[in-house]
Amino acid sequence: MPERIYLDHAATSPLRPEARAAMEEGFGMWANPSSPHAEGRKAREALEAARERVKEALGWQGEVIFTSGASESLAMALQHGQAGARLVSSVEHDSVMRAASDAEHLPVRADGALDLETLMEAVQREKPLVTVQHVNSETGNQQDLAAIAGIVGQAGGLLLADCAQSAGKIALPPCDLGVVSAHKFGGPIGIGALLVKDYAMLKPTGGQERGYRRGTENLPGVLGMAAALEACASPYVALEVLEPLDTLAEQCRNLGGTWLSDRLCDPTPYIRAIAMPSTSATAQVMRFDMAGIAVSQGSACSSGTMKTSRVLEAMQLEPDIAAHTIRVSVGWNTTRAEVERFCEVWLELAGKG
Repeated sequence: MPERIYLDHAATSPLRPEARAAMEEGFGMWANPSSPHAEGRKAREALEAARERVKEALGWQGEVIFTSGASESLAMALQHGQAGARLVSSVEHDSVMRAASDAEHLPVRADGALDLETLMEAVQREKPLVTVQHVNSETGNQQDLAAIAGIVGQAGGLLLADCAQSAGKIALPPCDLGVVSAHKFGGPIGIGALLVKDYAMLKPTGGQERGYRRGTENLPGVLGMAAALEACASPYVALEVLEPLDTLAEQCRNLGGTWLSDRLCDPTPYIRAIAMPSTSATAQVMRFDMAGIAVSQGSACSSGTMKTSRVLEAMQLEPDIAAHTIRVSVGWNTTRAEVERFCEVWLELAGKG
């Protein structure tokens, strides 16, 4: 049997060997970093060194609070951010919608971009906290966070950027708070960070991490995250690996399919949303799986529901196209041969109708 091909890196990426080696080192320093004895101080020293490495790798000048991942970081910022009204874009990850269930939803245009005119009106209230995903986890569309940060900052608000899909791959955007998840770029599952420009922007809740998070610090995870970030290349995936997708895009159009990147305001190369004519997304995911290729139908947290994507609905994508759209996402260990095989199978399935 040929080896399976994994093209669902937006859900999670395999652990990088550099991260695995760093975690092994961390497991050898088993003491609690908050303990005052020599073993604890050694662990604390390694933790703080890793914190500085994360800052340097991300180019972040503020503070870093280690968390269990993006969902916790988002909840921490949304529930304890020192701001007023919560405003979130209508295409945010489900974890945002759960953490801020009473937030006002900001519309996006058909190209996935946040409606800046609506944003300018919405921020005219006392110090709002605005949450926007830097790169959308379902479509790969990149928001203009420089423009959004300008609008939010001028209104005296705070901008929370969900960088789970962009950190380690493209430069961090301007923001007051940022969210990072290690397993999206080859780090371990169960570790992430909330980036805070100034601790004063966040209400302390007691415990570890300067008093902003409870729980013993995950030193092996932190070391793995730092090592994975340092291993990220630029570009994140070599352009030659992605070239077959450009050919497939033209073939997709000729067959009556939809290459969603054509409709996006600023598509990124690592996440592609593709609609195949005459075959539902659910059927496609199953057939690709039978062919030895892992792809998905939307974000991992909601793909199992088999419902039409809330993100695609917010973009006013035609229901028939949305129902036929799958997500293909590449990562640090994706090869050109794997992408070529995906393209071959896609054309085979599209030809069968």
